[in-house]
Amino acid sequence: MPLSAMFLVLAWPHEFLGGGDAQERDMAEDGSDEVPKLPPDARLESLDERLDRLQQEEDKRNRRRMPDSSYRAGQAVLSNLVGAPAGGFIIGFVLDKMLGTKPWLMLAMLFAGFAVGVWNVFRIANNPSGRRPDA
Repeated sequence: MPLSAMFLVLAWPHEFLGGGDAQERDMAEDGSDEVPKLPPDARLESLDERLDRLQQEEDKRNRRRMPDSSYRAGQAVLSNLVGAPAGGFIIGFVLDKMLGTKPWLMLAMLFAGFAVGVWNVFRIANNPSGRRPDA
C-alpha cells in the first residue's frame, strides 16, 4: 500500500470504512447527540424492580447495629490495657536506641505504660455511662 493511501485511511477512516451506527446513519444526520428513545421493555422494568427489592433486603441485612455501652467500655478497657504498655515499650525502645541506654528506658516506659493503662481503666470503671471521661 503506498504511503499516500495509508495517510488517507488514517486521516479519513469514516469515508473508507463506512463510519456510521448500526442503521448506517452518520452521527451528524440526526442533529442531536441523544440516543433515540426505545420503547419500554417489561422484562427490563421487572428486572429493575427485582434488583431494587433485593438491594433493599441486602441493606437491611448488612445494617450495622450500634454496640451497647458495656461492649464499648470493654473495648476501651482492652485497648488501654494493651495499647498503653505497647506504646510505652515502643517509645522506650526508640529512646534506648537513640541514647544508648539499652534496656533501662524501655523497661521504665513499659512500666509507665502499664501504670497509665491501669489508671485509664479505673477512670472508665468510675464513669457510670461507660464512656471515657475525656471523650
